[in-house]
Amino acid sequence: MKQYGYSIQGTVWAYPRFSKEMGIRGEFVVTRHNGSVKVLLVEDDKSIAESVIASLRQAGLDVQHVTTGVEAIAAVSDASPDVVLMDLGLPDMDGLDVSKTIRESSSVPIIIVSARGDELDRVLGLELGADDYVVKPFSQRELLARIRAVTRRNAETPPVTTMREGVRLQIDERSHVVLLDGIEISLTAKEFDLLAYLYAEPGTVFRRNDILEHVWDTNWYGTTKTLDAHIASIRKKLGSPDWIQSVRGVGFKYVEVAA
Repeated sequence: MKQYGYSIQGTVWAYPRFSKEMGIRGEFVVTRHNGSVKVLLVEDDKSIAESVIASLRQAGLDVQHVTTGVEAIAAVSDASPDVVLMDLGLPDMDGLDVSKTIRESSSVPIIIVSARGDELDRVLGLELGADDYVVKPFSQRELLARIRAVTRRNAETPPVTTMREGVRLQIDERSHVVLLDGIEISLTAKEFDLLAYLYAEPGTVFRRNDILEHVWDTNWYGTTKTLDAHIASIRKKLGSPDWIQSVRGVGFKYVEVAA
């Protein structure tokens, strides 16, 4: 079968055309030159776990499965996965608490995969350290696209610094540090990428689709609710919605806020 794909710093993403035999359209095959992308699946529902594992392994990913929060925290430390898929309804801990604990010691991308789709849950998950949020039920194609997006961004070469003089908000892209009035602001990896993208051109309005394509992935399969949740989380952490202003029907822009 003819393959189409591209590589990014040792990671090869290939995807075959639609095949009746496969029964899946747009399936991704994900490998690294130095081994498979390692996924830690944290899911206590056996049927869901088996389905996800089968799909990810078919796409060429190396999957480790655990069913509790304690096991997840230990696995991140011991196995060093490339991405974590986190269910929230775990038997011993809430997945949000597990994500927060993992984030305290690791920058591994975390994608929350949950039936809890309320905006509050989404925003809280992102604030506690998750990089993305997928609501059940979901298509395997979407999940693979989300995995590709977070691991792709995580593998890119660190950009040049964009530190500026005479402004309240400073972003150092080399060290992944955000300072507001000299105080460091804690952002998730995806929140940092989003803020840095808007910050690069103050006052410029970026369209929603352009933001999703740049910050998440060039082939985005999700909804724009993920973007809205990240914007809300960043605004809260910066203490004002004025830093990132919405332009109705278009998108968002970064605006420097006076003291």
